[in-house]
Amino acid sequence: MQIYEDYLSLARNDALSSTTSEGGEQIETQSHTRLSEDIDCYFQDGKRKIDFMLVYEEDKNQPKSLETQKVSTDHKRYTLLESLRKAGLEMEEERVVTERKAITYVKLYAPWDVCCFYAEDLCMRAPLQAHPIPSSDCSDTILKALNIPNMMHVEVPNKPLDVYTCPFKKSKLNRFLGSNNHETFFSSTQRSRIVWEILATAAYGNRKRAEIGIERLIEEGVYSAAFPLHGGPYELPKYCKLDPQALNPRQVLYHYWARWCTWYRYQPLDHIREYFGEKIGIYFAWLGFYTAWLLPASLVGIFVFLYGVFTIYENIPANEVCLEDKRDLYLLKFNFCNAAVTFLEYWKRKNASLAHLWDVSDYAEIEERPRPEYAAKAPTYEENPITRVKEPYFPPRKRLPRILSGIAVIIIMMTLVMIFIVAVIVYRVLVSKPLFQHASTRPRAQLIASFSSAIVNLLCIMALGRLYEKLALKMTQWEMHRTQTEFEDQLTFKVFLFQFVNFYSSIIYIAFFKGKLVGYPGHYTTFFGIRSEECNNGGCLVELAQQLSVIMIGKQMINNAQEIIVPKVKAFFHRMKIKVDKSRVQSRWEEDYQLIENEGLFAEYLEMVLQFGFITIFVAAFPLAPLFALLNNWVEIRLDSQKFVCETRRPVADRAQNIGVWFSIMDGLAQIAVISN
Repeated sequence: MQIYEDYLSLARNDALSSTTSEGGEQIETQSHTRLSEDIDCYFQDGKRKIDFMLVYEEDKNQPKSLETQKVSTDHKRYTLLESLRKAGLEMEEERVVTERKAITYVKLYAPWDVCCFYAEDLCMRAPLQAHPIPSSDCSDTILKALNIPNMMHVEVPNKPLDVYTCPFKKSKLNRFLGSNNHETFFSSTQRSRIVWEILATAAYGNRKRAEIGIERLIEEGVYSAAFPLHGGPYELPKYCKLDPQALNPRQVLYHYWARWCTWYRYQPLDHIREYFGEKIGIYFAWLGFYTAWLLPASLVGIFVFLYGVFTIYENIPANEVCLEDKRDLYLLKFNFCNAAVTFLEYWKRKNASLAHLWDVSDYAEIEERPRPEYAAKAPTYEENPITRVKEPYFPPRKRLPRILSGIAVIIIMMTLVMIFIVAVIVYRVLVSKPLFQHASTRPRAQLIASFSSAIVNLLCIMALGRLYEKLALKMTQWEMHRTQTEFEDQLTFKVFLFQFVNFYSSIIYIAFFKGKLVGYPGHYTTFFGIRSEECNNGGCLVELAQQLSVIMIGKQMINNAQEIIVPKVKAFFHRMKIKVDKSRVQSRWEEDYQLIENEGLFAEYLEMVLQFGFITIFVAAFPLAPLFALLNNWVEIRLDSQKFVCETRRPVADRAQNIGVWFSIMDGLAQIAVISN
């Protein structure tokens, strides 16, 4: 290991040295890029490129090697490595001793025959023909036609090619582009997916007890991490002139996408897809498309808000003010209901265009293999009616009781939310009641009670949401869904259904129920001896706007603070745990291990779809909601891009045809918005 470190250090020093040859600056940049992307990502022989990394930590006072683990307590670890060897993977070990830990990095490499077998088995697609990708931004096309400079457009180097593909077959290898080079024929994302499939299905014990897969071993602490390597550093070289064509893919994404100064530019979606896979690429395409549609909605909301503010100070009779307000609200409701439906229809067009361009139009669940946990726990095997291949099978009659149990848990959690809302109402009444004795203090009492209850409500909503997400994950795992898509759809449905009640119930109460069951003098309606709440003289719209603004904006601020602070705190404690020696040159796998684990897109989609509900269902009460959503999303895109490029380990690239069940949820919210408004 020390010899390799010395070699890496000398190589980097050579890259930093100047040259007097013509075009020397470009040579320096290319040399640096080659070292940062190649040497750090290869086995010590410099020929086999690392496809995946396994990491485990041990007490440095008890050193072990792969050969001695067979008789040690780490038998599961040794058994898994033996399973990987039998599957055809090649591996190499690097051991680093820090002040507190002995960290072992196991490099994994899939040879050509292994890649071919699994590429065919996983229905991967291979290129037949390639040509440049045309511009797909409508605004860019329109501005070019009008000869107007487009400040949002920028030429991103190393743009991927558009390729025609078909399912890979080794028997037809000579028909595919680049088939003569076995090392570059499969992309880094494809190779990482192949190795991940092997890792996810490799056994380390009894298969009948579901002792398979690297994920379970990571949960048990046998391994610390498993991840594909980033394609080099993201920092740009500071010691020589920038040559865009010499940047590695991670540097391109950072320079042209993840920096804050690029907030107004188009996202390089093809580069994102090439580096992170179609699933993440489609998420950022949807987020950018949604943010663009918020711009005209924000302008309408600002106009209505300012018009309402100025109308208050004009000398207009009360009946005319009410009439004008009703017209404004009707206009606002009509515009936003139509905008929500139009947005969804145009996104379907954009999604279909991307799916065709990225060759995932025919990607369906039938192409997906059964989840490893499903395959391990399924009691029988049945023939797939499409592929005619026997696959693990879990009978629906056994799954039904589990699904019903999950529904019961959802109902119980919703009941808890409703009980909490009643408690908030009682709190609001009790806080404002002592001040009701004097008419002059009544408005102030209502304001204090409403604002403080909104803050308490927000904090409890965030806490209950975190608790239920963990519970829903366990319930969905227990229900035994066949594919990853089915699993994610069921998890999404459970979590969103609960979060819908969790976030919107208090707002729905104020909008539609508060003040409707008050009664009349002498016969006031009471609940458990407490008089029912009533609205002030101007109605509940002001209180509704206050409640909505506190919950929506407060949620956005908390989520953004978490996305900024939490990754840095996690990374700090992780580095403290392993006690990194900063005086020594760090290899690529060491630097990537110091990053935090990527947690996927579920939380990102959930945050945005809940926001979509706020700005469609309740926009009449808070016309500035689209503006705050727009400002939040500009920040969100930068935070998410920096998180994926700079702060987290590289995720395994997944294929996807669309945004999944989230579209159906937004379609349902748009229909609810029509009724609500």
